[in-house]
Amino acid sequence: MTLNIKIKTWFMILIILLVIVLANIVSATEIYEQNSISMHGEPSLGSRFDSYQHADINSTQGGTLKLSSLGSYDSMNPFIIKGRSAYGIRNYIFESLLSRNYSEPFSLYGLIAEKIIYPEDRKWIEFHINEKAHFSDGNKIKPDDVLFSFYQLREFGRPNHRSYYSRVKKVTITSDSSIKFLINDDDNDRELILILGLMPILPEHIYGNGKFLEANLDTPIGSGPYTVHKIDQGKNITYAKDPNYWAEDLSINNGMNNFEKISIDYYLDDNSRFEAFKAGLFDLYQVWDPTRWNNLKSEKKVINGDIRLLNISKKTPAGMLGLAMNTRKEKLSNINIRSALSSLFDFEWINKNLYHGLYNRTEGFYDNSYLSSVNTPISSQEASLMGTSAVEMYNTNYANFKLLKKKNMRDKLQDAMKIFQSNGYILENSKLIDAKTQEPFVIEFLISDKRQEKYALNYKKNLEKIGIELIITMVDSTQYQKRKQNFDFDIIEHFWYASLSPGNEQYFYWGSKSADDIGSRNYAGIKDQNIDKMIDNLIASKEKEDFIAAAKSLDRLLISGHYIIPLFHWPHQWVATSNRVKQPVTLSLDGYKINSWSINDE
Repeated sequence: MTLNIKIKTWFMILIILLVIVLANIVSATEIYEQNSISMHGEPSLGSRFDSYQHADINSTQGGTLKLSSLGSYDSMNPFIIKGRSAYGIRNYIFESLLSRNYSEPFSLYGLIAEKIIYPEDRKWIEFHINEKAHFSDGNKIKPDDVLFSFYQLREFGRPNHRSYYSRVKKVTITSDSSIKFLINDDDNDRELILILGLMPILPEHIYGNGKFLEANLDTPIGSGPYTVHKIDQGKNITYAKDPNYWAEDLSINNGMNNFEKISIDYYLDDNSRFEAFKAGLFDLYQVWDPTRWNNLKSEKKVINGDIRLLNISKKTPAGMLGLAMNTRKEKLSNINIRSALSSLFDFEWINKNLYHGLYNRTEGFYDNSYLSSVNTPISSQEASLMGTSAVEMYNTNYANFKLLKKKNMRDKLQDAMKIFQSNGYILENSKLIDAKTQEPFVIEFLISDKRQEKYALNYKKNLEKIGIELIITMVDSTQYQKRKQNFDFDIIEHFWYASLSPGNEQYFYWGSKSADDIGSRNYAGIKDQNIDKMIDNLIASKEKEDFIAAAKSLDRLLISGHYIIPLFHWPHQWVATSNRVKQPVTLSLDGYKINSWSINDE
């Protein structure tokens, strides 16, 4: 009996001690309560500031900004795959809990949520809604709207939203103005609470009862600075400044959203759009073609000042403009074949003869930044992250490809032919044939405009020299987008934007799970556990040094996998504008941002 009492006593003491220890652990976890958050380090702006660095608080208010877009639209819903939503709906009509400052790598500041609370390990976050926040129809934004938006996007939204939000363990409305998100126990993603902060908030009373799934032309209701003023399907959409916009006086909006109206005209092709710009029908045209940029300089309206040409420098990575080779197709699933195909893209000839030598060749996925691995040795930290086998594979594939690139086109063709022959192909009657199936090696390059066709024709000639038929298929923009999002192509061009804070979007670009998700940007169909692991490392990094090592390692894995044929990038943003508009003196890290522009009153 006495022994039992002693055992029970010791057991109770043990429990009490365990509770004390756990309590100390919990209390030792630092809790942050603030109005901003950064991926690494502290946000550059304090709790009180006048505006974002790339905004001019003295900007002229009013006037109409005239823009353009290609193709057409049939939906006011940018949050689902169905339909094609009108230009600007997401940014002008809907808002997120937090606002991103593009003058920093990745920092968010209070918008709908005026305050956030989160622990050091970022395993949860609580958003406190600004009491002034309301939708354009006057209804206040409530935690129920946030909860509704979360569930709708997680269950029915685009692949990136479904992926991100599926990693939330529990959501709790903690008061009539706050809501808390708890991250899965085994998820070490330190970026995820920032991703939640960028969640678009939709009014439940408008999009409930299944209406979120509809792709129609009903006037959208959000909490953003603009409302839809006019819908002319396929021709124009016009936004008007909301006179009752709730966040007009927030510091993050000083010098932003300066136009009274924003009108977007639609054009069927880029040539007609360019001619319309020169005729003065809209205010902004970003030039992607060096020939067009070069020719613009002699235009009469440029000489007399009606059109201004801006060379805008960016302080972020160049990004990847490249040709995705669809590895879902058997003939493109072989890394050696992809390497051979990539080597036959003759950038030097194309740049000199088609583009006046104005382009720079893209080599990696973070060129022009400290995240790039190009021409840098593998550090011990990178080697540890990648693992021995991945490092060996990278060294072999990248070294062979670099050697191949140094050769002239005749030698490249000979080496490419050897690669195809060693992988079961033979040359018969000037046609490259699979020796087993007797099928010719034919690939389709899906394009949507003449700009792509210019370099595609040169690439086609080089492939023909070793018996490969490249079929160049040009379709209209609507069909192009449909085939692209359904991965119905062999080769297709895409631009993957890159920032100084790559994170969860990398799963959407290169992750195995996104390879089969219709609408994802994993156009190459990449399924590589090493790449998945490296993205995991990237988003779990606490220190900047660890983050950079993970980004460089990811860059190496993507380069050596030969999934994308790198094309070229611009030394600057080439932007042509009418003299009706102007931008602030200080620009964002990303270059120009239209929402900080204003009417030129000079």
